[in-house]
Amino acid sequence: MEMSTLETLTEMVKTYNTKEEDIKLIEKAYEYAKKYHAGEKRRTGEDFIVHPLEVAKILADSKQNVETICAALLHEVNAIENPQFEQEFGKDIASIVTGLYKINQLTFTPTSNEKVEVQRKILVGLSDDVRVILIKLASRLHNMRTLFGLPLKKQKEKALETQEIFIPIANRLGMSRIKGEMEDLCLRYLKPDVYFSIVEQLNKSKLERDSDVKKMMNQVSLLLKEAGVKHEIKGRSKSISSIYKKLDKGKKMSDIYDILALRVFVDTKEECYHALGLIHGKYKPVPKRFKDYIAMPKANMYQSLHTTVFGENEQLYEIQIRTYEMDEIAERGIASHWAYKENNANNVGKLMKNVMEQKLQFYRSIIELQKEEMTDEEFVSTVKNDFLNENIYVFTPNGDVIELPMGSTPIDFAYRVHSDIGDKMVGAIVNDTIVPLNYELKTDDIVKINTNKNSIGPSREWLNMVKTNQARNKIKAFFNKISQEDYLKKGEEILKEELRRKKISIIDFLKEENIKEVLTYFKVENVEQLYIAIGSNKITTSAVLSYQTNGKIPIEESILKKKQNGTVDTPSVKTDIVVSGIDEIKVNVASCCKPLPGEDIVGYITKGNGITVHRSICPNVKDLEERIIAVAWNTEIENKYPCEFFLHTLKKDDVLLSILKIASNNNLSVQNVQLLPNMDYNLLTLTVLVQGREKALKFENDVKTLPEIMDIQRTVQ
Repeated sequence: MEMSTLETLTEMVKTYNTKEEDIKLIEKAYEYAKKYHAGEKRRTGEDFIVHPLEVAKILADSKQNVETICAALLHEVNAIENPQFEQEFGKDIASIVTGLYKINQLTFTPTSNEKVEVQRKILVGLSDDVRVILIKLASRLHNMRTLFGLPLKKQKEKALETQEIFIPIANRLGMSRIKGEMEDLCLRYLKPDVYFSIVEQLNKSKLERDSDVKKMMNQVSLLLKEAGVKHEIKGRSKSISSIYKKLDKGKKMSDIYDILALRVFVDTKEECYHALGLIHGKYKPVPKRFKDYIAMPKANMYQSLHTTVFGENEQLYEIQIRTYEMDEIAERGIASHWAYKENNANNVGKLMKNVMEQKLQFYRSIIELQKEEMTDEEFVSTVKNDFLNENIYVFTPNGDVIELPMGSTPIDFAYRVHSDIGDKMVGAIVNDTIVPLNYELKTDDIVKINTNKNSIGPSREWLNMVKTNQARNKIKAFFNKISQEDYLKKGEEILKEELRRKKISIIDFLKEENIKEVLTYFKVENVEQLYIAIGSNKITTSAVLSYQTNGKIPIEESILKKKQNGTVDTPSVKTDIVVSGIDEIKVNVASCCKPLPGEDIVGYITKGNGITVHRSICPNVKDLEERIIAVAWNTEIENKYPCEFFLHTLKKDDVLLSILKIASNNNLSVQNVQLLPNMDYNLLTLTVLVQGREKALKFENDVKTLPEIMDIQRTVQ
């Protein structure tokens, strides 16, 4: 049985590669894999070797070269353990197999915390070598075909992973044959009721549909033959998943008219248009259903003419017209390049090379993203949203196609072309018309970006206008760089001033034995990072200066030690908040619970940032007894503190004015107001500055008397 399967594989390869040494290498790879997997079984009960054989057959069907076929046979082998592996099969095969083995060790569980990290590793791993992508997609397709062997929960997990990662990649690379089958299988396991319902409806009308399509095929074929157009014509079935997508948008089965479909193949691009003219001359086309993807290829380089006509018996037929080479690209996508790379030296080979270069741009983008500092969540979100989602296709003034997610703006376009263009952008012209920067681009727009080399850079408001994570990250990076530079300069000045005030030599402070301990304690890499931390108020100068090689420890640690030893002194009152036993230390009011004078409070001893004061009931300090210190409000309060309220109000025009008037009557300053419109009522957040709890309570009660107020509550995070 196994030999017949191997023979099937080698016979498939021989249809496009008859080199004896290549066939022998495939047989050698098979024998190695068979020995390696001896005794292993799949969940379906088959010998494990069946899986790599089927993967290799999927790739042989698209005429892959010998290295790819051999790597497919060996893709579950751990080549790392065998130092002779590269010598036996060559550097190329060894590299592909090693990359695949590493990816195959990653597990995926939708509920695990590691999900995003795993997805990142898969995406990065796939970008190492195109053939890794081809084999992984073929492997996943065969696994989906045999998914029935897994428990129900695992079936759904694998189908979900396929839907989230592998289908978008297959689509992005134009591999419609693999993509279509994967989509159908995902629907089969994620929504079995829907899947079998569509299958049943299609089966009921199959004989009638087949008869109608055959009649239409004969008529179109006769039409082209009489005009001397050499061609082939096939009936085309609509995939179950594509029917589901249309039904899901509210269409009825009877409204999906491209279930009846034909595909016409000709030799040249000119014959595509000739055939289209002949078909439109006989059959009335449906308005707005014509698409010319030959003149305007999709980003994955798909090319074809699409039209829908009223055919025999006034039924609607979708007809696709393309050359044989266009069909090769449409069905196999990037995989078709490898078939022609070695076996075809004519223009087709050059065409395939250009196609591949276009498609590989996506993976180059992933490699570029990998170089940027971003979390796993940001990385995966960027790839999915910017590269794998539904996209639009716009043009530069030179006619180059730029692919962007739907909803993108000229800012997204500018940053996709180049970071410098985005940073120096001052305006945009779309289709010869000046447009605002938040203009939503549409497919076929021609976009020109106006730049100014003296521009100070992007605006922070752009962050609310962009669609792509790529543009958003570039804008943030611009401001982070400026902030870091400002913080560094500010922090250096603050520290040097404090050193002068304390009469400490900067040279002594920066001595290696001293500064090394300081950097280690505050967990910063170098002096520049220390300056940045001081400049951004993450570390206080008093904390830094107290950490010297003469044996002193940071003031916060000193407080903690005194507390543990029970040697806290009598407090000295100089501020609104009294810290037990401490004369001078930085005190911060916690933003999580926003304590007000008059409320019970506790202090939390931070590491290098003084004391943070919380309400005693705050859950964030509930289990931190070791670093808690007694604090209290002074008898006389000099400052006002922020108090935030969340309000539900009726949709009245003057309600905000009434609230502000109450705040003024209570001598309260309004710090921030944010209106969040709702269909039935308004949601309002309001921050006022108050001197104590009693003032806040009075303001709340006064606002409650307004007839427009449905509810008001003080908010804490």
